[in-house]
Amino acid sequence: MNGGPGTSPPDDCLARNDWICGEYLSTRRHMLVDATVQHLEITVVAVAIAVVIAVPLALLARRWGWAAGPVLALTTVLYTIPSLAMFSLLLPVYGLSATLVIAGLVLYSLTLLVRNILAGLRSVPEDTRQAARGMGYGPIRLLLTVELPLALPAALAGLRIATVSAVSLVTVGAIVGYGGLGNLIYSGMNTYFKAQVLTASVLCVVIALVADVVLLAIGRVLTPWTRASRA
Repeated sequence: MNGGPGTSPPDDCLARNDWICGEYLSTRRHMLVDATVQHLEITVVAVAIAVVIAVPLALLARRWGWAAGPVLALTTVLYTIPSLAMFSLLLPVYGLSATLVIAGLVLYSLTLLVRNILAGLRSVPEDTRQAARGMGYGPIRLLLTVELPLALPAALAGLRIATVSAVSLVTVGAIVGYGGLGNLIYSGMNTYFKAQVLTASVLCVVIALVADVVLLAIGRVLTPWTRASRA
């Protein structure tokens, strides 16, 4: 019996529909883990594909100046398309699948990545290039050992922004059933399930913060000369 002498009422935060509920965390652990894993997988795959596409586009725009305008204009136009409209436009091609969400995130990430990679390449001093050529560096060696390393700080800044943005945009994929934690947020909003909405939202924020900190740390390891210059 509940409520008898000497007994305490059970923790019934689910029944009360509290915003913060430990019972929700314990009873829905597997659901939260699955949603988080899907969220991370979609984000990582989308950003990785975007990097693979963005680097050649930035190199093309740097190598041939006339290509910079069209490349930047195209990626900017893609970034201005609302997320729901973007997924709707891609729906006939990819159907209701995780690939649809990934493709949309790739297109959104290109603007941030291409602009920053190109800015980094353009920031390499011309006298540095000339000195490397004077030492016998060919175009490929110059690119890999001089230009790309010096462009790395700007490129990583773009990668950080693109990654955090992708973590946020993954949630929109809930409209097709592949939104990671967004699936829980949307279903929780439809039923006004407070604990689910808050928990999934907080996890999204945590993922974004952790990703940003990890990329920042990686950037500091890969570009030690930037710390030395600031010191």
